[in-house]
Amino acid sequence: MSSMLQEVNERSQLAGTNRFELLLFQLGKNAKAGTQEIYGINVFKVREALVMPSITPMPGAPEYVMGVANIRGQIIPVVNLPAIVGCEPADLNILLVTEYERSIQGFAVEDVEEIRRLEWGQVISAEAAAAGSLVTSLARLDEDDEKGRLALVLDVEQILRLALPARFKGGDEVTQAHDVQIPQGAVILYADDSGVARSQIEKALTHLGLPFIGTKTGKEAWERLQIMAKEAKAAGIPIRNKVAMVLTDLEMPEMDGFTLTRHLKEHDVLKDVPVVIHSSLSGTANESHANSVGANGYVAKFVPDELARAIAKVL
Repeated sequence: MSSMLQEVNERSQLAGTNRFELLLFQLGKNAKAGTQEIYGINVFKVREALVMPSITPMPGAPEYVMGVANIRGQIIPVVNLPAIVGCEPADLNILLVTEYERSIQGFAVEDVEEIRRLEWGQVISAEAAAAGSLVTSLARLDEDDEKGRLALVLDVEQILRLALPARFKGGDEVTQAHDVQIPQGAVILYADDSGVARSQIEKALTHLGLPFIGTKTGKEAWERLQIMAKEAKAAGIPIRNKVAMVLTDLEMPEMDGFTLTRHLKEHDVLKDVPVVIHSSLSGTANESHANSVGANGYVAKFVPDELARAIAKVL
């Protein structure tokens, strides 16, 4: 028990250090290229990995849903992950039970390899590498950049939108009135590496009448914010007349949301900008870490009204 608690504590302490753990797994051969790639998902999203249980087919289920499984008394949908990604597995041996955006689902995979502890600096944006819409980033698994293996980090938001579209909102479903005011000329700056999440955020902000600037990584956001801080200082105006608020995801290539938040709160100008962390990694542990790095709010993805309330509260 003590060793397990130590392991949990070590993983929790990764937050804010720009490090994370990636569960590596295989989905079979790529149907087009004939290659067998390594895929990854953040360990914090995975509840457990099981030998494939009995699956009950469901008439009329979405295309990529194999059926449902009874996992410790909870009935969850099972998604055929290789089918979505375009792979042909020898067999579907393992079920990854994941918790994502307040929902539980299983991903059927061919096999699980290992868990690797990495720095976000070892991860590059998939858009920069033209890796495809189902991949958010590429993780370098070895020190040798030229010969080392790469893992494809999947865009789970996009995958779940394809597999279970009824569960997820587009972003413009704000139903309650929210009185949100920001200074004339100021913007909300957000950071998120998922194309689906960026679309959701932009629709919600547009519905609220809030101008915004979007960035795809914590590093990109940090570089943009430093420029805006210099501009505000040169013009002799408060920084919040340029940046009313920062909304950031946690898991991002190059720099995570915790590290971005810490940088802001340590900056002589940007420290006054409120930060709301917006993440699929829900839970009290992450909220506690958000508080420890100085975040002004934490909201789990993705309920438009809850996001709007979090924004209104800090503004």
